Amino acid sequence: MAPVVRIIGAGLAGCEAAWQLARRGAAVELFEMRPHRMTEAHTSGELAELVCSNSFRSLALTAPAGLLKEEMRRLDSLVVRVADGHRVPAGSALAVDRERFSRALSRAMQSLPEVRLIREEVTELPPDVVIVATGPLTSPSLSRHLASLLGSDHLYFYDAISPIVTAESIDMAVAFRGSRYEREADDYINCPLTQPEYDRFVNEVLAADKVPTRSFERFVPFEGCMPIEEMARRGRETLAFGPMKSVGLADPRTRKSPYAVVQLRQENHEGTLYNMVGFQTKMTYPEQKRVFSLIPGLEKAEFVRLGSLHRNTFIDSPRHLNPTLQWRQNPNVFFAGQITGVEGYVESAATGIVAGINASRWLEGAAPVVPPETTAVGALLRYITDKARTGFQPMNVNFGLLPALATPLRGKARKELMASRALAAMEAFALRVAEEIGCARGPG
Repeated sequence: MAPVVRIIGAGLAGCEAAWQLARRGAAVELFEMRPHRMTEAHTSGELAELVCSNSFRSLALTAPAGLLKEEMRRLDSLVVRVADGHRVPAGSALAVDRERFSRALSRAMQSLPEVRLIREEVTELPPDVVIVATGPLTSPSLSRHLASLLGSDHLYFYDAISPIVTAESIDMAVAFRGSRYEREADDYINCPLTQPEYDRFVNEVLAADKVPTRSFERFVPFEGCMPIEEMARRGRETLAFGPMKSVGLADPRTRKSPYAVVQLRQENHEGTLYNMVGFQTKMTYPEQKRVFSLIPGLEKAEFVRLGSLHRNTFIDSPRHLNPTLQWRQNPNVFFAGQITGVEGYVESAATGIVAGINASRWLEGAAPVVPPETTAVGALLRYITDKARTGFQPMNVNFGLLPALATPLRGKARKELMASRALAAMEAFALRVAEEIGCARGPG
């Protein structure tokens, strides 16, 4: 009987790993517990459901997420291709209609003859080659099993979800379209606040009732997904210099920059839904409706989804994983996605690519590979698997992870040269792994 790779979790990382294995001719069993067992954050049984945001972040090569996506294209990323095909307006960012995106990725998985989709919960690691891609919402049963195998407790932090409103409920007599620094673009809707309105809003955010933290879970907020009330506690102007900054925007009614703005980003292809950018929150549902109605333009907003809070689970990867994403105690076991301690959609999918490539090579008896450290993917893997790292916390891709340039540069010039170096290294790496396996490129 031909060997089978079993993938636990059909999120972004799991689907990407399954695709990389299938295009190399490997048999895959892809396990997904939803919809039979739902999580605190998911609402459907579609694969790779996006729960926090519909944005894959910047497309610019001088932005870390933009560089990472371009590297993933070199590796024939299914996730990026499907995202490109279901893009919605978001300025220089790649944002998607999340429902169409998930449906399309589900269909892609189900169309692969090498992949068998199994809708059931996995509570223990199966034998032989397995990829654990259960994500930040790993089921309690499997979490306990993994904790017993790894010999240490899992680490926890909370991830807060931004609210979504209907477009027709936004008062466009007050709100206006525009993008920061992009005078010709109008992809975002902006709700302007004066200083008194901003001060009142901050007061109410701080005073609002919050969802309590349970005694057995500790709150360690990730900087890239900080709830607005946590930011407000750091200082009254933190929001005004963060998600509510008004720089680069002018209110057409006054022709002046507002004191602060709340930006809304298109959520679906039809443009009927918008999400509140950077407005992750722990406030209770009634308090969210009350406090957010204080925002000019959102006084009568219809919320189709309010913010919520869920637990993210990740392992202490520097203690347990090699850069190939194999468990040091058992190289038949690979980990991928946010459970490894990478943070973000593209980062999760990128680790799925590497895990899929290496699981295929492992089956073939070839040595697993690691992208060069000068690439965004390679630098991210180096960060999460550095044995010397203590106090490990999740990380988005960033230029600070990449090795320094031989020529000292600053600002945009530094980022451009780092991106050029990374893509050249990734192109050579992608060509080598494709030729060694002998796989063909997927459909464009």
